[in-house]
Amino acid sequence: MKAMLATASIAALMTGAPVAAAPAAPKPVVVRIDTARRATPVSPHEYGMFIEPIGGLVNRTLWAELLDDRKFYYPVVPASRDTPPPLNAEGRPGVTYRKWRPIGGDDAVTMDTTAPYVGTQSASVAVGGATPRGLSQDGIGVARGKRYTGHLWISGDGGAAVTVALVWGSRPEDRQSIALPSAAGDWHQADFAFTPTADSKDARLEITGTGTGRFRIGAVSLMPADNINGWRADTTAIAKSLNSGFWRLPGGNFLSDWDWHEALGPRDKRAPMFDHAWSAMQTNDLGMDEWMDLCRIIGVEPYVTVNAGLGDANSAAEEVEYLNGAATTDWGAKRAANGHAEPYGVKWWNIGNEPFGWWQIGKTSLDYYTIKHNDFAAKMRARDPSIVLIASGAMPDQLHPKGVQQNSSLESIQPKFGTEEDWTGGLFAKSWGTFQGITEHWYDRAEARPNAPRDDELMEFVRSPSNHVRMEALEWGIYQQRFPKLRDSGVFLSIDEYAYMAGPPTLKSSLAYATVLQEMLRHTDFLKMAAFTTGVSTMDITPTDATLNATGMVFKLFGEHFGAGTIPVAVDGSSPQPEPKYPVGYAHPKVVAGSPTYPLDVIAGLSPDGKTLRVGVVNATYQPQRLALSLAGATLRGGGARWLLAGKALTAENKVGAPAGVTIRETSVSGAAHGLVVPATSAAIYELPLR
Repeated sequence: MKAMLATASIAALMTGAPVAAAPAAPKPVVVRIDTARRATPVSPHEYGMFIEPIGGLVNRTLWAELLDDRKFYYPVVPASRDTPPPLNAEGRPGVTYRKWRPIGGDDAVTMDTTAPYVGTQSASVAVGGATPRGLSQDGIGVARGKRYTGHLWISGDGGAAVTVALVWGSRPEDRQSIALPSAAGDWHQADFAFTPTADSKDARLEITGTGTGRFRIGAVSLMPADNINGWRADTTAIAKSLNSGFWRLPGGNFLSDWDWHEALGPRDKRAPMFDHAWSAMQTNDLGMDEWMDLCRIIGVEPYVTVNAGLGDANSAAEEVEYLNGAATTDWGAKRAANGHAEPYGVKWWNIGNEPFGWWQIGKTSLDYYTIKHNDFAAKMRARDPSIVLIASGAMPDQLHPKGVQQNSSLESIQPKFGTEEDWTGGLFAKSWGTFQGITEHWYDRAEARPNAPRDDELMEFVRSPSNHVRMEALEWGIYQQRFPKLRDSGVFLSIDEYAYMAGPPTLKSSLAYATVLQEMLRHTDFLKMAAFTTGVSTMDITPTDATLNATGMVFKLFGEHFGAGTIPVAVDGSSPQPEPKYPVGYAHPKVVAGSPTYPLDVIAGLSPDGKTLRVGVVNATYQPQRLALSLAGATLRGGGARWLLAGKALTAENKVGAPAGVTIRETSVSGAAHGLVVPATSAAIYELPLR
């Protein structure tokens, strides 16, 4: 820091600008750490991830497929004849995709609904002499020198000569064409491969024919050759580096009208479906076998949510048997026939997704849902008694009628306990014994605060979302009073969806997520699982490259240095977190999270062997802060290390093709017993050896 100040001073002298006086050193923040007061060790599942197929979200991030609508759910027509998808239940626009377009005239392609290869229609092309006729899809991202492999299903007449081409530029040499085997006969697969000689964000795949007669095209696929069973090699490698513990999948709102049975067997023969929750087409390429493969590739446990919207208990029980049953069971035999002889052994199961929400397909009343939940639990456990069931709850601060804007306080939610706006309490009252855990979801949105002082604006932006976690912890205490059996039951809380809607991932939002994780780590006695929305929101991703973004760096920092097995210990101080200094909009709980070490937020823990003290600190101020450690129950040995998450500006980002703006740098630490200096606008984890 001294070197930085010196550099700034020299620059000012060279330009003739006045040299600003260094700010007065702040008063040390005293942090009292008692290593004898210990909480439950950090679970491997504290840094989990959530994912669902929201339109093309998975297809364009983790899944390697480069083509949209590869099974011709939509007709092949000129853009002028497109119709937009309807609004979804929340009033959001539907998801649009890149479409296939006709080549050789608007009438070059008709849709064959009589004998389609898959789904309700296939593309049919009548060729006419030497002029190519067929279809194309553009907007494909490709990288120079990278090999891409694909295939299509074709049938037709012997007089049709069919060519598939990849085009990556406007010059004649910016294309590669491959003549396919004869189209004659019934449906058969034709393979092809391309290696473009230049990068392109707008490459085009063309399938055309000349000659006489007709040819038909069924499913088409194009993927990078280095894909791993259909998953992207680069993004899955980044996902693996996060040490997430588990991923919750495959939904999400999407799940409530998806039938998992329809996504089994050969992917090309799975009919596409329309997801009414997001008003989006899905190809059904991602079934439970693919999701299990993803978890294996990235080294996490799967946490499966079953459809309790339009789905039924028998379907959920069959899903348990498909994933966990021996090959001698009915559905285990079907899994084995699909190439997976051994059971997947999925431990974690969630019944339904936000069934309380007016936006949910299959939304119902609390009274009816508890009956439904109990039926699901009984039938699922009958297929595998070893599974851990997690109910879909919601505490009163999160539940309110459509259109109501509120900032919940402990006082304002008291009348809600035991009502329709208390699904967690309802499940405790009417479904006790049918679950081992219960969920909570929250989403926070950053509010514009143009009139706030600069320091206050940063502090409130950073600490705002962690108030959701503190509110849920306080409500958990109320439930322990209302249901005394909860206290020693082992029933746990799973915050398996959460996110801060704060714009692009930057250093500023990273500090906010650091406070969220630290607040979660204060409650490991009952908060055992958490899943960030979404797993791919930790990355900056293009069609040809990916990197860990600023949010991902937070999970990397905590997952590696305050990870599973760390034993949280008590942190006290003499400077409690103050109330917000100005209004924070709505949907923000009126509680105050954080440690009593304002303006810093501090957590502490012991390494699993008890030989190292780990201290996490978030400094959401514009100046370095001095931290004075007061340690009880242990003595520092001297030395240590610090991992600092920081950047040159709060707007710093990590983007593909650019130097990382948000980094984690390791440095040695000395003299910790005499205090630590925490750099401005940073999050740090210290590891300090103990005697």
